[in-house]
Order: sequence, then C-alpha cells, then structure tokens
Amino acid sequence: MNVAVEGSLRRAARWVAALNLGYFVIEIAVALAIGSVSLFADSIDFLEDASIGILLLVGLSWSAPARARLGMALAGIILVPSLATLVMAWVRWSSGTPPQPVALGLAGLGALVVNAACAWLLAAQRAEGGSLVRAAFLSARNDVLANIAIIAAAPLTAATRSPWPDLVVGLAIAALNASAAWEVFEAARDEGRVEVALGERAEPKGTMNV
Repeated sequence: MNVAVEGSLRRAARWVAALNLGYFVIEIAVALAIGSVSLFADSIDFLEDASIGILLLVGLSWSAPARARLGMALAGIILVPSLATLVMAWVRWSSGTPPQPVALGLAGLGALVVNAACAWLLAAQRAEGGSLVRAAFLSARNDVLANIAIIAAAPLTAATRSPWPDLVVGLAIAALNASAAWEVFEAARDEGRVEVALGERAEPKGTMNV
C-alpha cells in the first residue's frame, strides 16, 4: 500500500470511527429514553462499525497476528450488547408500551444520514483497503436498509399505538448484528492469514550450496 492510499484510508477510517461512535452515544441515549428496541439494536450496530473503524486504524501499524486477535476480540465484545437487545425486547413486549414515534423516526433519519456518509467515505477505499474495508463498506450500506425500516416503523407505531413495529424491526436488526459480529471475526482472521502468507512469500529463499 503506497503512502497516498494509506493516508486516504487513515482519514476515512478516522471519520468512520468518530461518526459511528458519536452516533452510538446519541442513539442509545434516545433508545433508553423512549424504550425503543429497534434504536437500541441499531445503536449496537454503530458500536460495531466504530470498532471496525478503530481496527482499520490500528491495523495499519500493527502486525497481522495482533490485528487478527484484536478483530476477534471486538467481535466477541459486540455480541454482549446484542444479547442485551433480546432482554430489552422482552421487557418492552411485557409492558406493551410503544416508543414515542416522532423521536423514533428522527433518530432513524439521523442514523440513515450517518450510515450513508460512512458508506460514501468507504466506497472509494474498498478496492485498495482489504477485507476489513470491504466489510465496513458493506456493513454501512446494509445499515441504510435497517434505518429505512426504523423510519417506516415510526408512522406504523403512531397509527397502531402498538410496540410490535418497533419490536419486529429491533429483533431483525439484532439478528443482523449477530451475523455481522461473525463477519467481523472472519474478516479479521482472513486479513491476518493473507498478510502472514504474503510475508512468508516475500522472505528470501536460502541459496543451495553446490
């Protein structure tokens, strides 16, 4: 990777990590305030994407095995709050109280803007940055669909005064988060294997004595 590409990738990864981490804080606060399962699940997705951005940043200077271990650890960390989504879903289902639809829709719209911006930042880097960059781009692109579902759940919640639209979207996002955590694990593992293999291939072969 040349210096220009590495610099561009660093800037993109820095922005992706900052945007996702910042909106994670905002969205989880709104989710807890209005009792939204879908926003809670989506906030975990922002935490996952922030973790990928951080992994990309440190991966440019860390060794391949160290980067692989970090990626696997991050994937495991992401799973813990994803399980908390199931607990929150049970609590909200038991109470039968729907989230506030206006706040739900506005938070979903903000998430859509952030994910679209991250997908745009990563689009130019996915050909040069390796498997982790491609995973980050695909994650941001797919997250846009989840955000559209959250926005759609808002008027349905207002019309039905039921928690079910929010619950259904939240559980679907939680399932995607579990799948995405595995993808982060695999991307980090594969990235480490590829770079180790390339390093071994680049080592000079010993000369044969005649």
